[in-house]
Amino acid sequence: MIAYPDTSFLCALYRKQVNSAMAAAHFSRMTESLYIASPLLFEFRQSVRWQVYLHQKDHAKGYNRATAIASLAQIQSDIASGAVVTTPVDWADVVSIGERLSAQYTWTEGYRGFDVLHVASALHLGAREFLTFDAKQKKLAEAEGLVVPL
Repeated sequence: MIAYPDTSFLCALYRKQVNSAMAAAHFSRMTESLYIASPLLFEFRQSVRWQVYLHQKDHAKGYNRATAIASLAQIQSDIASGAVVTTPVDWADVVSIGERLSAQYTWTEGYRGFDVLHVASALHLGAREFLTFDAKQKKLAEAEGLVVPL
């Protein structure tokens, strides 16, 4: 496995955002499928649904249900085609790595749990690159020797 993404990369890839062109260009240049673990897929889908909820409460926030359904359908299509692969992980090992990262970095840098688990998943899977548009996650990934090409 070459690269592992976080939610910011998936959101940019599956819904038009400021980083979407960069995400799409990187994805199209990849020589292998994009591998993701099930919690990342869950967080992405949850984020899409949360945006609809926000939009229903205030139309200046989030986005509409049709946009969300299109985003969810596109990632599902990429999973069906093999362009995106949900890969199994040993969760005991991912959590162990996450505990180490949390103990080493969260005291001083304030990382969120899912952010730590995404980097831990990448390390567990042997990724060399971490795909993110999140400056904090970039810092954590680079501290652990992952290359962040974006």
